[in-house]
Amino acid sequence: MTRRAASACRVQVYLTDPKVVTGLNREAKAGRMALSQAAGRAIARGLQGNPRADPEDRMDRLERSLRDHMRATARDMQIVQELLVEVARAFFLRLPDAVVDDDPTVQAAVERRIERLLDSTAARIVAGRTPRPDAGKTGRDDEAHA
Repeated sequence: MTRRAASACRVQVYLTDPKVVTGLNREAKAGRMALSQAAGRAIARGLQGNPRADPEDRMDRLERSLRDHMRATARDMQIVQELLVEVARAFFLRLPDAVVDDDPTVQAAVERRIERLLDSTAARIVAGRTPRPDAGKTGRDDEAHA
């Protein structure tokens, strides 16, 4: 096959962005060429990149961004969970304040209640459910209702 010489093509472009016009004028002056030649070179530079690589690069960036966001969210949720456990521990230890609260049996009961609270919360999160509006009104766990 013989290769044909590329013929010149006339294209009329209307630029409305003043920044693009200024940049194109600057490039034409710097290269000492006509404005249409500067525009042609700018278009050629823009078309040199591989268009198939661009979507993959964007997907990689999005994936990295999502992964970073998930790590930060997991870290934040761990902090919130630890704070909530400490609040629950303080709540269970101090209400009502009585001599019996120092009893090791009461302490073990508090720890057991906290563990059940964490287990039921984790189970709801894994199942994708939200707490029921009537949960906790009777003083029994959700597991007792199941």
